[in-house]
Amino acid sequence: MSTTPSLTESAAARVSAIAQKQGKPAILRLAVDGGGCSGFQYRFELADGADEDDLTSQTGDATLVVDPVSLDLVAGSTVDFVESLGGAAFRVENPQAAAGCGCGSSFGI
Repeated sequence: MSTTPSLTESAAARVSAIAQKQGKPAILRLAVDGGGCSGFQYRFELADGADEDDLTSQTGDATLVVDPVSLDLVAGSTVDFVESLGGAAFRVENPQAAAGCGCGSSFGI
C-alpha cells in the first residue's frame, strides 16, 4: 500500500473546477490541525504551489500536496469528493484514524 495520500477522480475533478473558477492552479493542500471533536481536524485549501518539503500526488489535472508534519497523520489516505443530502464536501478516508465524528472533518488516532 502506498503511503502517499491521493485524490479520487471525483475529488480531482472538483479541485480542477474550483481552481478554474478562482483562476488558480489545481493544487489542493491537505493539512492536519489539532482540535475538532476527535483530537485532529482536516484542513483543505487551494495552494499556489507546493513547498520544497511537501509530498505531492497527481490525479488527472489536480495535485494534492501535504506537508511533512501532516503526512504522518494522513499517510495512506484517499481524499474523495462526495455529494449527499447533507451537502457536498471533501472527505478523507484515513486508514490510520481509530475514531471519527459525525461531521467527517475530525479524527483520532
